[in-house]
Amino acid sequence: MSNDVRVGVLGPVTAWVDGAEAALGGPRQRAVLARLVAAGGRTVTADRLVQDLWAEPPQGALAAVRTFVAALRRGLEPGRTARTPARLLVTDGPGYALRDVDVDAWSFETAVAEARDLAPAAARTSLDRALGAWRGTPYAGLDQPWAVAERARLAEVRLVATERRAEVRIALGDAAGVVPGLDAHVAEHPWREEAWRLLALALYRSGRQADALAVLRRARVMLSDELGVDPGPRLAELEGRVLRHEVGADAATPDDVWRDTASAYERVVAAGARSRLESTATLLRTLALSGGEGLAAARSQRVAAVRAAEQLGDPELTARVIGAFDVPGAWTRSDDADLAAEVVAAAERTLAALPEDAPDAVRARLLATVAMESRGLPRPRGPEAARQAETLARRAGDPAVLAFALAGRYLTGFERTGLASERAAVGAELIALGAGQGLSTFEILGHLVRTQALAALGRWETAQQHADEAAALGERYERPLVGVFTGWFAALRVAASGAPVEIAERAYRQAAGSLDGSGMPGLADGLLPLALLALRVWRGVPADGGADDGGTAGGGTADGGAADGGTARGGSAGGGVAHGGSAGGGPADGGRGSAGRDGNVAGTRWGPYEPWARPHLLLARGADAEAAAAVRRIPDPPPGLLAEVLWILAGRAAMAVGDRRVADRARTALVPAADEVSAGSGVLTAGPVRDHLDALAEFLAA
Repeated sequence: MSNDVRVGVLGPVTAWVDGAEAALGGPRQRAVLARLVAAGGRTVTADRLVQDLWAEPPQGALAAVRTFVAALRRGLEPGRTARTPARLLVTDGPGYALRDVDVDAWSFETAVAEARDLAPAAARTSLDRALGAWRGTPYAGLDQPWAVAERARLAEVRLVATERRAEVRIALGDAAGVVPGLDAHVAEHPWREEAWRLLALALYRSGRQADALAVLRRARVMLSDELGVDPGPRLAELEGRVLRHEVGADAATPDDVWRDTASAYERVVAAGARSRLESTATLLRTLALSGGEGLAAARSQRVAAVRAAEQLGDPELTARVIGAFDVPGAWTRSDDADLAAEVVAAAERTLAALPEDAPDAVRARLLATVAMESRGLPRPRGPEAARQAETLARRAGDPAVLAFALAGRYLTGFERTGLASERAAVGAELIALGAGQGLSTFEILGHLVRTQALAALGRWETAQQHADEAAALGERYERPLVGVFTGWFAALRVAASGAPVEIAERAYRQAAGSLDGSGMPGLADGLLPLALLALRVWRGVPADGGADDGGTAGGGTADGGAADGGTARGGSAGGGVAHGGSAGGGPADGGRGSAGRDGNVAGTRWGPYEPWARPHLLLARGADAEAAAAVRRIPDPPPGLLAEVLWILAGRAAMAVGDRRVADRARTALVPAADEVSAGSGVLTAGPVRDHLDALAEFLAA
């Protein structure tokens, strides 16, 4: 059973296991853990530990170190059996190292380094989180030379992070808000020229020119009198620009521009002007791309804008309002089916009301909207609308409209399993259009589509290249939701590589953290428990934490797996299927119930995937009759990115209860994807499809 372990040194040395403070022992024992943290994951020899723990090592110091290590292992991995190798504090040659551990200092330094390349809004979020991890003085209570050096080094990184955060807040228009903090920062660290510069800049941007000049003069006097040096070039340059009133001339903040533009718009554009609806639709597009709360607000306000446009009785205006929201999706389940259905209905009404000579591009945008918003809806209109949109877009010769139409084609290209190659081609065209025409949103989508499709084709390295391109573009163009998909793809790669189940599960759980506040319930609902269940069914590992390495469980075999297009054969558990976690004696209905000892499979929210999970949960608690009834009720999976995985779950459950009819349905549905990996979602996998087809064929032939 794996645990969620976090080690903290940004304050007193401590650790938490599944949220509870771990028993780490006395100061010397904690010092061993701290010294390994200071090594940054590198191996520290036992002899080096002895030298670093004692100024004058006592007799038996080496044995004491080994005792400390053993005790730390018990504290960090309380569920580990005596003969199981340590997973976190490992022996490496003549010494020890920390591996696969979440350490607050390591995360802090990574976040500060990455913030240098982020846009201001993203950088502020990252730096707020990083600085919020500090609990006090690093390595508190330790006075060994290495601890003193690490404490000083981390303190310097913290000062840099504090100043960088102030800088991005100024860039985001919060100059007045940073002044008090910078004032205190300068008082505590008067030798830091960057702190003086930022304080003066914040004061000037807040309309306090005299105070800004006074700060700059104080800095000049302090540096001259105390250190005997002149101000550096950045400080001197700022003083000159403040005197010439040039600071704001070429450095207006985004909030300044927004405020002035919005104010002018309110003064000039009449309150009832129809152009306000078109402006609103364009703004909502940008709001949606911001993700999180912005995406949720954009969805609801978009429908309000469409309703308002329809009330004016002008179908061409309504078409522009609907078509302006050309926000593509990378997931085949709608975030709000009711709102999506309303948009589809409005688009259909508008198409019928348009004059016969309406431009092809206008009709194509409406049809692409129908295609995109029909995903997950119980209607066959989506694929047809996508084909019509693409035909009109190509005839119109408008690259932006064609990209929108191709996005609709992608979302509706799931009439059956095994269509990854077709989606890969769509992704390639989206990338070419986006890169060639400056359509960054569609270029990003193209890379995500290729990531998904190439994963299904087992071309992992090329898929990774597209994921990396998507991530880079997402940072450049401030598209925070891209990181959700690339983070999940990273977890998928861990699972597909044949890594031990507990390692893959940890990767999935880490990826799931990005779903909080993403504004994408269509993606988030039930995804983590489904990923864990699919992993365990593939690997033949029981949900109660049995075999951790993809090995045998209940008499079956499993030989790990191959990451790069190879075959990862999951063994059987209990006669052909790894049943998904115990329901704790309660109803296995996806709403409540436990999941055996560690909750790895039976999550509390299965969302739309409950029908495919239910049989596995019932089997796990020995409710065979109920499981058989649940298998008989399993519906066909909705067309989409997870169809192969859901069919695999259905087929494996059918085999476990002896249901030949459902097993044959699953086999028939999966045959077109025989040469694919069930990883076309780009977020989770149940392994190569052929492995499951072979098992189904053997079952049906018996």
